[in-house]
Amino acid sequence: MNAIVALCHFCELHGPRTLFCTEVLHSPLPQGASSGDVSGQNEQAEEEEGGIQMSSRIRSHSPAEGASADSSSPGPKKSDMCEASGCRSLAGGHPGYVSHDKETSIKYVSHQHPNHPQLFSIVRQACVRSLSCEVCPGREGPIFFGDEQHGFVFSHTFFIKDSLARGFQRWYSIITIMMDRIYLINSWPFLLGKIRGIIDELQGKALKVFEAEQYGCPQRAQRMNTAFTPFLHQRNGNAARSLTSLTNDENLWACLHTSFAWLLKACGSRLTEKLLEGAPTEDTLVQMEKLADLKEESEGWDGSEEEEKPSAQTDVVEGQELSKCPPETSLMPDCNSWNVAHRRLSVFRSLRHMRQVLGASAFRMLAWHVLMGNQVIWKARDMDLVQSAFDVLRTMLPVGCVRIIPYSDQYEEAYRCNFLGLSPHVQIPSHILSSEFAVLVEVRTATRSGLYPTLFDDEQSLNKYEFVVTSGSPVAADRVGPTILNKIEAALTNQNLSVDVVDQCLVCLKEEWMNKVKVLFKFTKVDSRPKEDTQKLLSILGAAEEDNVKLLKFWMTGLSKTYKSHLMSTVRSPTSSESRN
Repeated sequence: MNAIVALCHFCELHGPRTLFCTEVLHSPLPQGASSGDVSGQNEQAEEEEGGIQMSSRIRSHSPAEGASADSSSPGPKKSDMCEASGCRSLAGGHPGYVSHDKETSIKYVSHQHPNHPQLFSIVRQACVRSLSCEVCPGREGPIFFGDEQHGFVFSHTFFIKDSLARGFQRWYSIITIMMDRIYLINSWPFLLGKIRGIIDELQGKALKVFEAEQYGCPQRAQRMNTAFTPFLHQRNGNAARSLTSLTNDENLWACLHTSFAWLLKACGSRLTEKLLEGAPTEDTLVQMEKLADLKEESEGWDGSEEEEKPSAQTDVVEGQELSKCPPETSLMPDCNSWNVAHRRLSVFRSLRHMRQVLGASAFRMLAWHVLMGNQVIWKARDMDLVQSAFDVLRTMLPVGCVRIIPYSDQYEEAYRCNFLGLSPHVQIPSHILSSEFAVLVEVRTATRSGLYPTLFDDEQSLNKYEFVVTSGSPVAADRVGPTILNKIEAALTNQNLSVDVVDQCLVCLKEEWMNKVKVLFKFTKVDSRPKEDTQKLLSILGAAEEDNVKLLKFWMTGLSKTYKSHLMSTVRSPTSSESRN
């Protein structure tokens, strides 16, 4: 995680001061921080935590670390430091700490102040704000503040017991600074829990020292018996004690470095970025709803019902099929997965293939009826052929508009399915054959071989079939038709577009027109606008033609329940609140 974790202290003599900070370095250590080991300075101490190797002798001391009185150093001057090291963590000449993450080749560097002047300014400002104006009620607890220019800060203020301090306590804070506001906010629960653990450990150690000092020499009684002294004189003579003295832990800074380095590594590993391509489409929402319904139904089935199988019953679910077909074709919530599993059985491979087989005029008639929501009936002996035809045709419709009975021994009404597969001997009512709301595709045995082009293997060729497309309302060749149909045909006839590209074009076209459906649904069903306003809206949407209006009304039935309920609750909530007022 690209952030800085720092421990800050409020000194009564100098105000807020940065005691210790840990930063992440993705590049080689800066000059002065990687000048080599100092011979005989410290013995190497390594420890592993979360795949991080810690070494206390990595860096030689540099002026940028705040241990020099040089005016060019970003750290405070020596004259501003407490005599008892209350404003200093590492002693003069200490090289600091560096941990090497072997997995990512990242270094975690700890010292009193950041080496970079800009980072020093950011940390300094965050330190001052965390211990002055940006505090939570009670002055102890977490808070979030910051801006785009100076970064965003998660700050947790706390008190450490000190028998020699005013009020017997010192004020500290642990801050986490980074430029990514969303990432820092999402990490709030994690940071709060881990930083709270570090604070509890510090407070526990300090409390033991405080109780021991109070037991040996109670300061409260001594102060009450002491004559009143001027406040300024008391301040000047009460320099802050170091945190190592308050906790009686000589290895405190090494432990804090390990904790801060692990915190940065763990917080960066727990959240990963994902590329999102926008909100879920209507097809995705409908599929999720159907899967949830199927799960509820399966949970409600008893063991006896699972053993009993219907003899001649055919059922239909929107976007899915349940029939007397074999198990591998009985339940198909996703046509793409079916195509992969049954690639050898499929006959129609794509819309382009179907258009080549049926011919341009017959395919346009069939596609027009599909888009308008009319019943599409296929009569054939080969169930696999019918199933593959439905799998191809359904790609032109939203999932919520698809109701399929793959194969049946009797005619089913249009309200039950808009895709119906029948065996050749099934009689279709005469009023259906002459209806303008149905189209029939009869698959017959071809009278002559080579009637259709052989595009695939011999066993999968269509030479043995002849397709006859009839309807009570044939679509005239000069009829404009719905806009989406013209765009689909343009994509299919463009040989420069592969089948995969055409599939993506279909997805985009369906989503475009589903957005128009959503606007029309809200305008007519929710807002209840007059007919004149609806006609103006259709003109704005580019769907004022008769076929486009019919298509939008049919596709409106494919909207997900989630979208409809959300839209209804959103629109009606202000009305209900106004009525209560």
